[in-house]
Amino acid sequence: MERLVLAVEKPLKEAIWDCQMCGQCILHSTGLSCPMRCPKNLRNGPCGGVRPDGNCEVYADKRCVWVEAWEGSQRLPVFKSHIHHLQKPVDWQLQGTSSWINLLSGRDGKAPLGWSPHPALPQRGRVSEGE
Repeated sequence: MERLVLAVEKPLKEAIWDCQMCGQCILHSTGLSCPMRCPKNLRNGPCGGVRPDGNCEVYADKRCVWVEAWEGSQRLPVFKSHIHHLQKPVDWQLQGTSSWINLLSGRDGKAPLGWSPHPALPQRGRVSEGE
């Protein structure tokens, strides 16, 4: 079944979004810009090296994926606020698999042990152990 779905999903998503087939699609959260096109594989926003013209630090002739993501998210009639959601780390075991099947089966919903989208922040004026 997955081979059949991949035969449709892969060429379609590659042609439209330059999809990298991570198996955990978050296009709706990134303004329909595939964050896996970032040469640093950043899934939660740009690095500190975005050029003043909005181009990538690594590939100066290409637009930063995250600049595209922000601009795209502002044009979407739905999911506009999803650009602010913290994304869990990539599960590299899903690379090359169908994100459609992974979504329906729940395989893409698993987060690494100990990961939280809301990390505990140190209280103001207090120093955490080890700092």
